Amino acid sequence: MPQVYIIGVGPGDPDLLTVKAQKIIATADAIFYADSLIPDRILHDTRPGAEIIKTSHQTLEQIVAEIVDRVRSGLIVARLHSGDLTLYSAITEQIHALRAESIAVELVPGIGAFQAAAARLQVELTVPDVVQTIILTRPTGRASAVPIAEDLASLAAHRSSLCLYLAARHVETAQAKLLQHYPPETPVAICFRVGWEDEQIWVVPLTEMALVTTQKNLVRTTMYIISPALAEIHGKGSQTRSQLYHPQHQHIFRSSTM
Repeated sequence: MPQVYIIGVGPGDPDLLTVKAQKIIATADAIFYADSLIPDRILHDTRPGAEIIKTSHQTLEQIVAEIVDRVRSGLIVARLHSGDLTLYSAITEQIHALRAESIAVELVPGIGAFQAAAARLQVELTVPDVVQTIILTRPTGRASAVPIAEDLASLAAHRSSLCLYLAARHVETAQAKLLQHYPPETPVAICFRVGWEDEQIWVVPLTEMALVTTQKNLVRTTMYIISPALAEIHGKGSQTRSQLYHPQHQHIFRSSTM
């Protein structure tokens, strides 16, 4: 069965591509990519003569029709999405449409922006005795509604590490809902264009989340990490440690040393 590769290319840094993604991009005959969300430098290692198709101006029907045409012509086709395919990538409808045309798909995962941002901040989002849950969510937007049961205020009640996507245009409402449950001093990392060459990250108290967003004129490609774990950045955290490597902790691979 003819096939297309759907690839998560991470947040924008070519060095964060998986080896598998790099190999496919380097050998593909035709590459479809969301140019409004993926920097051109992701395509630096494409082979000479590869066809590069920008899709930010196209509808689903147009994209699928062009993919099907090239796959049926015997070409190796790659469809690139920013971040990881499991998060807000709109691949479900593409998969259904391609299957309806008897085109198989292979998914290649990528690094999510929240992972790249946490690495840049040098912080663990699941700190022992502080927070052990990560929530990935977004506010309701024009293109996609959030179920009522997943309203931001209800998710904030857990006081987990909350990674908020696609929220810059709704930041005042988001901040108000978060403050219903998080303490005002909770650190927030405002992450702009993570993985791009002009990446910027600010860590501020929750009460300044909307103010800084407005001051920096951030309206898109911005993600927020709201988490008590961020206090660890400045040494203001709990200073607790995992028991996993503690000398008194015994498990099947290591006996206690004390």
